[in-house]
Amino acid sequence: MADILTSLNPLRWIEAPSTELESQVTQSLFPMFQRLAEAGAETAKILQVALLRRVQVMCDSHSTRQGKLFTEAERLAESLREVHGNGNLGYAWAEYLRDASERAILCMDLLRQRGDIFLEHEAAGCPPVFFCDYETVMDGNDLPLKSNYVLLRMIPPQGVNVDDTKRPFIIICPRAGHSPGVGGHKEDSQVGVAFREGHPVYLVSFRREPEGGQYLSNVTYAEAAFVREVMRLHPLARLPVVVGNCQAGWATLLMVATNLDLAGPIILNGSPVTPTSGNIGENTLRYMAGLFGGAWITMFLSDLGGGIFDGAHLVQNFETLNPERQLFMKYVELFRDVDAASEAFLKAEKWWGGFCLMRGDEIRWIVEHLFVGNRLAHNKAYGEPDRRHFDLKKIRAPIIIFASHGDNVTPPQQALNWIPEIYDNEEEIRLLGQHIIYMVHNDVGHLGTFVSSRVINKEYNEVASTLEAIEALLPGLYEMRITDIQEDAGHKSYSVELIERTFENIREFNDGHDDGGPFAAVARVSELQAQIYHTVARPFVQAAVTDISADASRMFHPKRLERSLLSSQNPIMVGYKSISEQVRNSRANAAAENPFLAAEALYFKAVEQAIVVMRDWRDMGYELAFHMIWNNPWQRYFDNPHEAYRKGTTLDDMRWQPDIANALRRIAIGGLADAIIRMVVLLVSDRGGIRRDRLARWSRVLTEDEPFRSLSADHLAEITRVQTAIVTFEPEQAMETLPLLLTEPRQRQLAYAAACYIPGSRAEMSSSTVAMLQRFADVLGQPSIVDVIEDPLAVT
Repeated sequence: MADILTSLNPLRWIEAPSTELESQVTQSLFPMFQRLAEAGAETAKILQVALLRRVQVMCDSHSTRQGKLFTEAERLAESLREVHGNGNLGYAWAEYLRDASERAILCMDLLRQRGDIFLEHEAAGCPPVFFCDYETVMDGNDLPLKSNYVLLRMIPPQGVNVDDTKRPFIIICPRAGHSPGVGGHKEDSQVGVAFREGHPVYLVSFRREPEGGQYLSNVTYAEAAFVREVMRLHPLARLPVVVGNCQAGWATLLMVATNLDLAGPIILNGSPVTPTSGNIGENTLRYMAGLFGGAWITMFLSDLGGGIFDGAHLVQNFETLNPERQLFMKYVELFRDVDAASEAFLKAEKWWGGFCLMRGDEIRWIVEHLFVGNRLAHNKAYGEPDRRHFDLKKIRAPIIIFASHGDNVTPPQQALNWIPEIYDNEEEIRLLGQHIIYMVHNDVGHLGTFVSSRVINKEYNEVASTLEAIEALLPGLYEMRITDIQEDAGHKSYSVELIERTFENIREFNDGHDDGGPFAAVARVSELQAQIYHTVARPFVQAAVTDISADASRMFHPKRLERSLLSSQNPIMVGYKSISEQVRNSRANAAAENPFLAAEALYFKAVEQAIVVMRDWRDMGYELAFHMIWNNPWQRYFDNPHEAYRKGTTLDDMRWQPDIANALRRIAIGGLADAIIRMVVLLVSDRGGIRRDRLARWSRVLTEDEPFRSLSADHLAEITRVQTAIVTFEPEQAMETLPLLLTEPRQRQLAYAAACYIPGSRAEMSSSTVAMLQRFADVLGQPSIVDVIEDPLAVT
């Protein structure tokens, strides 16, 4: 006690020698400065990498495009000299001038029509935009927890037959600013593919205005009720497939995580489950919250709207991400091909120009749990107002993920990084009995992941036709690869292979830079800003807003004004209707070889290039500013103090978990079903993947043959989980104890024949697969079989 009092005596420090004081100060301050210096060096490295990557990409892409522009300019000059030499320059100019003037008039009339369609669509409440008819099956407003969501049954077009005993497809529309329609607004869509395969199709839509008191929990409750209703309507079909596009993807995960009886396959297309993930020098959208404010901005905008957040804000953000496309080239393409593109333009703009609304509590939850807080990816998301935990580890439904390197809204990192964040390792996925399959496209953009015809007709179509087999897949993490395109009388067929993957394969999509700290700091500051706004400014903002001002804030939004001002309500635009009719009747297209058409195309490409240059400089400025503000050494001390860094569970740790230990105790217990599943697990574990034809045979055995056909889905899943655990931890004992599961000679014969039937022809097998089958024969005392063509269990 005396020593403690002595150490706390201030006189001791006053009387201490100067050398002792210097030593104490140096020991306390030097480590701090060292940490700051190391953090500063890391920040400088990230800034350097970001700058170099951005500049390199700009130099490569813009120099290539600039070279093409110069080449086209030279060809144009040569063409103009040739036309001038022939004495036809004046005629070509007059021909082009008339053609361009007529196209401009027709374009203005199309914009007028778009404005009229927009006003009609708004007056009707922004109903869904689909290529086929539909009927309402269930309304979320009739449920105990009310919401503006509705379940629609899509009516097949004439000539399309649907089998009600086939697995239903349920497509959930994303509520990300637009009105419902994506995934079903044209024939080459997810709805169209499902129809072509003969599946019943349902679509989860929503009305424009949310219900009073609606939370995200209400939406999750409604979606689960809709899935159960579809299951009730199709009692003879397998569990429905649930497709979540974009923002509907993470919403689908929430729904399934809290309703574990809904175990049908889940397809996530371009879904940003970890929105703060990305690579340095790319993915500009993830920096927006740190530069332009966090949750308080959405709270303020919701308050200006009388408690309602306008989805037009989200659409505007999306368009400014690619201004060269959404704000310029879309209209250029219409102007250059107005005669043929008018119908497609109006159909697309009807969906694109419908803006949904959200309650302020809904958008705040989305911002705080995903786009700023990133809580869902850390498995720390809770629903409101019930505070129910959304534990993604509890999901047992197969999850199929579409992503693309060409998607600058939801890059592969944002679609996939939640997997190694939530699970400790890939073995945990297997031992939990979960199936996660991902596929990464090379170049398709964000909307293309669920509306592109080439994606729909290839990747999505192959997944739709492979779903039956995917459910028979053994648990684990897989990558789907579609290769070997074959032409047969104009029909394309593809070879599908599922390859076992590890977390390292997912981490390869990342560049290795740990930039999670600044995003945690942004989340922390966002919480404080939201609290300050809620306490200090919000009461005055809400008191100043009236119903009239709230309606006016939506009416005068730029995305609505750009349509309504060009509608027939504008007297200037009315005249274009009659003029355009005269133009169509006397239309005179310029000849394709007219040099001024080439000059027009060159001019538009040059303008597009200038916009892209400005966009790239803007994006580089955003990223550098973000890291200078949020990734500096001092800001790191403002990291989220509640962030928990968990220790990853190893395979040895898992061995002693009660369910794993119980499974290992049953290594010598079982029957024919247990033995065949164990043998298949050994085959797949040894090979590291499985082709679709082999998966189809395995699926046929599980669904059509005894002893599997009479087993319930839960019982079959339990056997698979137990045998997977046994093979994972004790592969040698799993092989040696096979005879104990098959006590009768007939059983051993059938089990070995089934194991040979599933891989197919020996000529197509790898050497390791042949060796594994030989071990089965040796252990079970069976003669070696070359090929098993017929299903040996079909006759039992």
